[in-house]
Amino acid sequence: MSLDLSCLTCASAARAVAAGKMTATELTEAALAAVAARDPGVGAFLEVHAERALRRASEIDASPEARQAPLAGVPVALKDNLCLRGQRTTAGSRMLAPFSAPYTASAVARLEVNGAICIGKTNLDEFAMGSSTENSAFKLTVNPHDPSRVPGGSSGGSAAAVASGQVLGALGSDTGGSIRQPASFCGLVGLKPTYGRVSRYGLVAFASSLDQVGPMGRTVDDVALLLSAIAGHDPNDSTTADEPVPDYRSLVTDDPGSLKLGIPRDWLDAGLNAEVRGAVEDVLARLEGAGARIEAIDLPHERYAIATYYIIATAEASSNLARYDGVRYGARAENPRDLADMYSKTRSEGFGAEVKRRILLGTFLLSEGYYEAYYGRAQRVRTLIRQDFETAFTKVDAIVGPTSPTTAFPLGEKADDPLAMYLSDVYTVTANLAGLPAVSVPCGNDADGLPIGLQVIGKPFDEARILQVARMVEDLRAATTRSSP
Repeated sequence: MSLDLSCLTCASAARAVAAGKMTATELTEAALAAVAARDPGVGAFLEVHAERALRRASEIDASPEARQAPLAGVPVALKDNLCLRGQRTTAGSRMLAPFSAPYTASAVARLEVNGAICIGKTNLDEFAMGSSTENSAFKLTVNPHDPSRVPGGSSGGSAAAVASGQVLGALGSDTGGSIRQPASFCGLVGLKPTYGRVSRYGLVAFASSLDQVGPMGRTVDDVALLLSAIAGHDPNDSTTADEPVPDYRSLVTDDPGSLKLGIPRDWLDAGLNAEVRGAVEDVLARLEGAGARIEAIDLPHERYAIATYYIIATAEASSNLARYDGVRYGARAENPRDLADMYSKTRSEGFGAEVKRRILLGTFLLSEGYYEAYYGRAQRVRTLIRQDFETAFTKVDAIVGPTSPTTAFPLGEKADDPLAMYLSDVYTVTANLAGLPAVSVPCGNDADGLPIGLQVIGKPFDEARILQVARMVEDLRAATTRSSP
C-alpha cells in the first residue's frame, strides 16, 4: 500500500527517516504520486522536478549523516518566485517564461542543506501581485476545500499543495499577506517572519522593503521547524539581520507564561464577516480561559494602512520591474521596428493586467511633482504605523485578530473589482509595513466548512512568542474537537 502523506508531518517524517522506518525515496515517491493523482484537480504546481527530487532522495538514503538532518527526506514545494538553479523561475509571468535560474535562493539552499527535498514549483499571482492566485499567466489554482473557491494569494499554489496533501511543507513570500491569507483560506499555519529574519537573495522582487520569505505547513511545529532551517544572516542579502537563530520548534512547546494579548478595537467591526468574527471571538474566550489576558488596544493610524501599502508597494514594483525590458533576460517581443518598439511590445505582451495596473500606479506616484505628495507622505505614515505597534507592545506581548475579513471567496468574485480584492489584505498589510513577524493559525470553520484563520503579530524577532500563541490556539482547537460528540 502506498504511503499517505496526509498521515505525516514534516517533523514525524524526518524522525521516521532518521530512525530507518522509512526512506527519503519512499517519501519522495509518495509526494510524486500524490501530485500525479491530486494536482490535476487543484492546479498547485507549475513544474514538478521528479528526476532531481529522486536523485536527492537517493543521496540522502545513501548517507547515514544526511538521514539525521532536521528535514531529512521531507517533500516540500517552492513558490515559483524563488530561484532553483537550473530550473525555470517564472514568477507566474509570461515575462519570465523562458528564464532558467543560474543560482539557488538562500532560503531554498538552507532547506536542502537541512535535508528537505524540493518536489517542484507552485503557482502564484503574477510577480506575487494578487490575493487569489487568479492573476497567474499559466493556470488556475483552486482551494482544496472547495474547488469553486480561490486558495488565496499570492502564495496560493504553495498553500494548495500542502492543504491537498501533495507535500508536507512549502515556502511562500509575503509582501502584504501573501503567506498568511492563503494559509487562512486553506486551513494551514503560515508565517511571515520579521523583515530581515530570512534572506531574500534569490527571491524575485516585488516590493523590496516589504517582501519576506516564509514557511507554510499543517502544524505549528512544522512551521517552527521550517523557520529554524531558513532563518539567519546571509552575506548575499544586506537586509538580513545578524541575530541568533533559536531552535523555534523546541521553544514552541515552552510555557509562554502569563500572556497579555491585544485585540485592535477596529478589527472586529462591521466590515468583518459574522462567522469569522464569531470564530475569532470564540478562540479569544478560550485563550482567556486558558489564562491569557485579552485587552482592547488602539492602532490609531491603522486605518491608513491599505492606502499606504498600495502606494509604497506599487512604487517599489514600478522600480523593480523596470529591469524587464527584453534585453538582459526573460521574454523579448518578436520583430520590433526599433529599440523603443521592442521595449513597448515586450512589456505590453509580457505583463498581465494586474501587473500593468500596479506599474502604472507606481510610476505615476514616483513621477516629478507627485513623489512627495504620495510616496513621501506614505513613508511618513508608515513610520507612524510602526510607532503605533511599538506603543502597543509596551502593553501587550502579542496582537491577535482575524487574518482575513472573509473565508475563501468564489473564483471570479473579485476579479473585476481591484479595490475589493485589495481589501482582502486589510488585516495583514500592517505587519509588512512595520516589518513585524505574524502568523496565521486555523481557529475554526464557517457553515460551509471553509477554514478561518487567526492572526498573531509579534515584536521584532519574537517569532518564538507568536508561535507559542499559535500552538495554544492549535491545542485548544484540538481539545475542542476531541471533546465534541
